[in-house]
Amino acid sequence: MSSEIAIRVENLAKCYEIYDKPHDRLKQYIYPRIQRLAGLPTKSYHRKFWALKDVSLEIRKGETVGIIGRNGSGKSTLLQMVCGTLSPTVGVVDTQGRVAALLELGAGFNTEFTGRENVLLNAAILGFPREGILAKMDQILAFSELGEFIDQPVKTYSSGMFVRLAFSTAIHVDPAVLIVDEALAVGDAKFQAKCMRRIKDIKQQGTSILFVSHDVASIRALCDRAVWLDNGIVVDQGDVFPVTGRYMEFMFKDDLAASDNLAESRSLEKKSTVLHATFNSIEPQSEAEPTTEVSISTIESKVESSKYQLDSRPVTHWGSNKGIILSAFVCDLQGFRKDVFVWGDWIEVNIDVHIPKEIPREHLSVAFSIKDMKGTDLVVSTTHDSGIKQLPDIDRFNVSFRMSNLLITGMYLLVVAVENRQSRDIHYYEYVEGAHYFSSLASQQFFGVFQPQIEQFIKIKND
Repeated sequence: MSSEIAIRVENLAKCYEIYDKPHDRLKQYIYPRIQRLAGLPTKSYHRKFWALKDVSLEIRKGETVGIIGRNGSGKSTLLQMVCGTLSPTVGVVDTQGRVAALLELGAGFNTEFTGRENVLLNAAILGFPREGILAKMDQILAFSELGEFIDQPVKTYSSGMFVRLAFSTAIHVDPAVLIVDEALAVGDAKFQAKCMRRIKDIKQQGTSILFVSHDVASIRALCDRAVWLDNGIVVDQGDVFPVTGRYMEFMFKDDLAASDNLAESRSLEKKSTVLHATFNSIEPQSEAEPTTEVSISTIESKVESSKYQLDSRPVTHWGSNKGIILSAFVCDLQGFRKDVFVWGDWIEVNIDVHIPKEIPREHLSVAFSIKDMKGTDLVVSTTHDSGIKQLPDIDRFNVSFRMSNLLITGMYLLVVAVENRQSRDIHYYEYVEGAHYFSSLASQQFFGVFQPQIEQFIKIKND
């Protein structure tokens, strides 16, 4: 294996034997042997379930790869075989260096041992010297925030305490590969943020990371690449933005339609993320949203907008009624589409739609979001949530969202959608991620993502 490769998985597969009745296991153990001795055809008393099928991938040193997929798609099975806690039926797994993992809750813990004893146990299993882990015990304790509970049996721990101890141990044994499988989801918000910061730190130190999460925003924020699994097979892998975009499209389809179109999804041509490799995205540290003003007008009052179509290079474009969004772009207050906007200027998101009569207006909503080039939502607004509860009962109209541009210097993209907001599970008539790509420029250096106009005061208090 190349010295630049931390993990190599080749033609990996895992098969489980499924028995309908408990005594079928005994039959499977005895009867086929007797049948073979008698020269008779053997009979199986089980069904084969392939949790993973012919998976191949390579992860370079220092690379962070996100694993996405529905429940039961084979993500945890793959990670367990990479860790060595599960043996493959077919295929090869090679890893270089120490592998630390956070798998299912409590994995690798002896519930009768104290937290301190479990730290020593896990370090010993990973081959980390005892004197080394004892020297780091204060750091582990400080990060986990367990206090005096470190010397209590872990069977008395809450799920959050389990995760704190497991994560703190994993990051302090100097792993070459760190594997995180949804374990952080049970932690509180403060600890999750703390873990995310630490994952970014060890990523910069050259640790390879395999990260499993159902949160696409976290995958996009942390990972360099994404691997999409479904029914045990690799549906897609590559740059994180387009792969997660296609996964989101797949997940928002009806279950039946998604299953029918899986083969088609696998054969989709990988789309460019449009300047993603050229421009460095700005990593969000704040998500305050500028106030938006929404207006609706007939299509005739926006004559100029008809010449602006959707960008021909969207990241994703899908929905049950594709084609009802005629155009969508960011423009100035005169209605002219622009690709560069100055910080502090007023801008307008302009969306032209043609809604067929068969689509009910009662729960109809037009929405937009502005994302950074990692796909993080920075500004989101919908007519449903902005006071316009009923869209006009006509075929063609225009929706405009007006706001002050508070985005600091960077590259951004526009997402637009027409949706049904009748229930919490939103139905998308059309969803376009990457309808318009644009930049924001500020004449001075700002930090964070947004820079609003802030008034500053100094008050001198007399003693």
